[in-house]
Amino acid sequence: MTTANRTYNFSAGPATIPLQVLEQIQQELLNFNGCGASIMEISHRSTTFMEVLDSARAGIKTLLGIGDSHEVLFLQGGSRLQFSMIPMNLLRDAEDRAAYIVSGAWSQKAYDEALGAGHIDLAWSGKEANFNTLPSSSDLQLPNDPTFLYYASNETIHGIQFQQELDVPDVPLVCDASSDFLSRPIDMQRHGIVYACAQKNAGPAGVTIVVIRKDLLDRSRDDLPGYLNYKTHAAQNSMFNTPPTFGIYVVDLICKWLLNEMGGLEQMAEYNQEKAAIIYEVIDQHSDMYLGHAVKEHRSLMNIAFNLSEDNLTSRFLEEAAQQGLSSLKGHRSVGGVRASVYNAMPREGVIALRDFMKSFYTQNS
Repeated sequence: MTTANRTYNFSAGPATIPLQVLEQIQQELLNFNGCGASIMEISHRSTTFMEVLDSARAGIKTLLGIGDSHEVLFLQGGSRLQFSMIPMNLLRDAEDRAAYIVSGAWSQKAYDEALGAGHIDLAWSGKEANFNTLPSSSDLQLPNDPTFLYYASNETIHGIQFQQELDVPDVPLVCDASSDFLSRPIDMQRHGIVYACAQKNAGPAGVTIVVIRKDLLDRSRDDLPGYLNYKTHAAQNSMFNTPPTFGIYVVDLICKWLLNEMGGLEQMAEYNQEKAAIIYEVIDQHSDMYLGHAVKEHRSLMNIAFNLSEDNLTSRFLEEAAQQGLSSLKGHRSVGGVRASVYNAMPREGVIALRDFMKSFYTQNS
């Protein structure tokens, strides 16, 4: 396949990867760094791969603006495993309690999973509003001295995103940032853990990045199974088992792309804001056809979810969009409609193409 016949891929994940990164992968695939083998073939304990691992970790730390205060772990198992690992590691003592914000489908799953691992309090839920809004810090119902407060910074299915940092002093925040990790700056000093499944903005499916404050590693009990223990992974440099070597390699390339080509997370955030605004402007201008899901102040910059005014228009919209090279726009099966995921690697040209199609579709069907 050539560049000329690639579509604009609006998939929610696995998602689009920067073309420059894909081309570098293609160039290096058979003979990585002159070692005579693919990155997928060399030992994870070789000097060649260890340099990649160290570079990926350094890139993440540089982008997030952290030093020795946090450890960067490269794990597997996705968010599903983190739903269990987080309460298992952080709720060390019987009296420890955690609070969860349930703002969408993924934080709901995290909350449900955590209930079996310790004392869990529901700080806030948006279920009654069909997950179209988010709480302010003053809306939260927190227990006395919670061990941590869990939230998802961006909910892919419902297209909502926290646009400001939560202001909860003295409570370590634990953030599922799977769908907006490395898309904007984040105040890491407020966070005990930020984790992300890489397949949205940071790499391919198969690697999970966990950034954890080092003092929290001591909460991991020695009686936890080996793979479920953060302290074990930190002590063994993410090499407790064979790490997802190819995924880490791609994460490293994307970090370099963000630093060298995009200029860092502040510039990436500005670019993402510009892209999302282009589509939301069409939704607002033609609100008699395009029905946005999230309230305006909580709209996601990553996942733009909307319905059409008539059900029969949705299938036509998706079919005609695909014919125009705009792929993977179908909304999640649980909510239907349309979802345009405009992650870091979605170029502005793709967003413009979708905008023009939406305007044309409105004219032809209104």
